[in-house]
Amino acid sequence: MGANVMGISADLQASLCAALNDDMVLTDADEMLRFCRDWHGDVTSSAVAVLRPRSTGDVSAAVRACRTLNLSIVPQGGNTGLVLGGIPDQPANQVIISLERMNAIRNIDADDFSAIVEAGCILSEIKDWVADKDMYFPLALGAQGSCRIGGNVSTNAGGINVLRYGMTRELVLGLEVVLPDGTIFNGLSTLRKDNRGIDLKQLFIGAEGTLGIVTAVSIKLTPFPDQVVTALLGLNSLDDAIKLYRRARRDCCDLMSAFEFMPPLAFVLAKEAIPDLPMPIAGDYAAYVLMEVSGSGLVDISDLMERFLGGVMEDGLVVDGVIAASQAQARNLWLFREGMNEGQAKRGSHLRTDVSVPLSRLADFVRDAEQGVSDALPDCISVSYGHVGDGNVHLNVLPPPGLSPEEAATRIYSAKTVVNAIVDSYNGSISAEHGIGRLKRVDFEKRLDPSRRALLTALKQAIDPSMVMNPGCQLNFTGTS
Repeated sequence: MGANVMGISADLQASLCAALNDDMVLTDADEMLRFCRDWHGDVTSSAVAVLRPRSTGDVSAAVRACRTLNLSIVPQGGNTGLVLGGIPDQPANQVIISLERMNAIRNIDADDFSAIVEAGCILSEIKDWVADKDMYFPLALGAQGSCRIGGNVSTNAGGINVLRYGMTRELVLGLEVVLPDGTIFNGLSTLRKDNRGIDLKQLFIGAEGTLGIVTAVSIKLTPFPDQVVTALLGLNSLDDAIKLYRRARRDCCDLMSAFEFMPPLAFVLAKEAIPDLPMPIAGDYAAYVLMEVSGSGLVDISDLMERFLGGVMEDGLVVDGVIAASQAQARNLWLFREGMNEGQAKRGSHLRTDVSVPLSRLADFVRDAEQGVSDALPDCISVSYGHVGDGNVHLNVLPPPGLSPEEAATRIYSAKTVVNAIVDSYNGSISAEHGIGRLKRVDFEKRLDPSRRALLTALKQAIDPSMVMNPGCQLNFTGTS
């Protein structure tokens, strides 16, 4: 059997081209590169081929062809994942199936508050399409201009609106899925209430492509929030941010759509990435909160925010703050949150965590974890920020500049060990919203109790007995290294 210099069989590539439409198959290394490199550019792999179907029928044909050739399948949406869930780890026998060309809106029903969209639709474009119908799809992520809804579903994506609208799981009404044998599960219902036994769609949400390939999604819509008020607030401590959140949940009820906390370093990092970003608050405070309240109809959102902030400032919970006077100003406030991530990337390789702890213990966790990192790695910098309303903390650790790649990797591994141990002591989760993928698999397996492992293994064996769907992702079901 012929093979190229990467150890990938040219005969397998030829067999795929023969079995499928030539337009569907990419085998050129340069053309495949963007599918084989992770979002941050830290990892570059390869694959036997990248298959780009245009329809659910194409996906089914691709899966059947891969099974015939004994090739494993790595499903991929927008390739914006952060845990290597969509990147091959055994290039010589793995094929990427990219859903990027399945990007049709099949239906938008404003009266039903639902839409049916194909898996390759970009999230921001879905939001724009339904907005034209005066509807709103509330999933909101930093990568929404690139990520695709099939990947959002497969990773159960979170984002900034979880506290009001929930994770992706709570926004999905139905799914169409190509199963590991190539058959098509059609569960594209838009029913809100359907109690006919086990809700099968839930098996595939958050499964990261290990049980099948999501090809279309029925999504839940809401009325478009034509009133949105954004505020950046300066506080004396993270403890005060937790108190402020409790107060906001009571006073603003379910109209609060975002409540993010950031450290003072966030502004430094954001300015490193976006130098001309104007500073919205003159003072320097121990903690910052980016808060958003939104709604539609007869509720006066601006008055609600002003009355709320007036009360908490009078009580001393908030020291300083600014309310965005326009959409452009609101966008600038959110740019600090997004620019902080870009600034960290500019400083080189670093630990990115995505953990969750009970909301009531969030401030204590941040203190303990940052102190633990400082004790173990005094030359590293901790950056803690995240979604107060759902207990999700991104506690990242930046090694000092000038280290070799090997030295930086050692610091990152040590920091991860420290942070994960403290997460365990708080009965938290090592993955709040990014998933497990390949990056967190070993840490995930270490923390699995036997009953949960048995259930997950039984599901995998029942749905994918040949173990062809995204092997190496989430769990090592084969028991081999």
